[in-house]
Amino acid sequence: MPPMLDVSEDVRAEIGDEEAERLLAGENAPGSYDCTSCRTPGDSAQERTSTVLFVGEETAVLAFAHASCIPSQVVQVAEAELQGAVRSITGERSGSPQGAPAPSAPMAPAPEPAPGQAVLGITSGLILVNGELHPALVVEPTAPIARPGTLGNGGDDFLTLLIEQGFAPVHDVNQPPVHLPGWSVLLAMGQLHAVLQPGTGGGSPVAWWQAHQPLQVADSWRTTANKTHTVLVYAAPVGSIGQQPREDLLRDALEKAAASGLLVAAAMPLAGTS
Repeated sequence: MPPMLDVSEDVRAEIGDEEAERLLAGENAPGSYDCTSCRTPGDSAQERTSTVLFVGEETAVLAFAHASCIPSQVVQVAEAELQGAVRSITGERSGSPQGAPAPSAPMAPAPEPAPGQAVLGITSGLILVNGELHPALVVEPTAPIARPGTLGNGGDDFLTLLIEQGFAPVHDVNQPPVHLPGWSVLLAMGQLHAVLQPGTGGGSPVAWWQAHQPLQVADSWRTTANKTHTVLVYAAPVGSIGQQPREDLLRDALEKAAASGLLVAAAMPLAGTS
């Protein structure tokens, strides 16, 4: 019996028709595997399995994932990150791993901004909404955001710009935000890679936020995200949330921002295309 593999058109274009057909026929199929998204075992003979091609500047690695976790797709990653994955797969570990286990609400590492340039920081955490735990991302820039094409006048257009994109103001954190069509959160290889938005003119999604280095999320966050297949994305202006060391403090900060009219949010599927 051939494996239950999904090979997207993007993956097929990268690996070629011949290799794709060999995979679908079971010649090069993995059988059992560790899902590249949730890191739990999978079996391509028993369940739908996605082929995920990680592509760097010089290296490409074909991995497999539960189709319920992430669709078949091509994911662009930094060459150094991909080489590290190859070493871990082949057992050729050298030096210390990139990053330590993340706390429950880690702040994404951001590149050093140029003078006057804002960087979007992202915090992940589990948020209790209407009695249920949901995986959440909280976005807060490091400086006021001016509307593109303007020099800025000392104001902050961050929330206005997001509302124009479809984010909704949050008045009560206990109410889940509505889904925002075309947006998604990309979690691959057990790490947060990007928040994607629709491309212009109906083109492929593009990164609205992209990790300077893939962000390690807590196991509890990843497990919950893979169960719900949805991530709640909150956003607030600079200085509204801050780096909170615990999820209860993060929740308190969200409630204060909402009460002040300084919080917007949207629900996004845990999936995406590069």
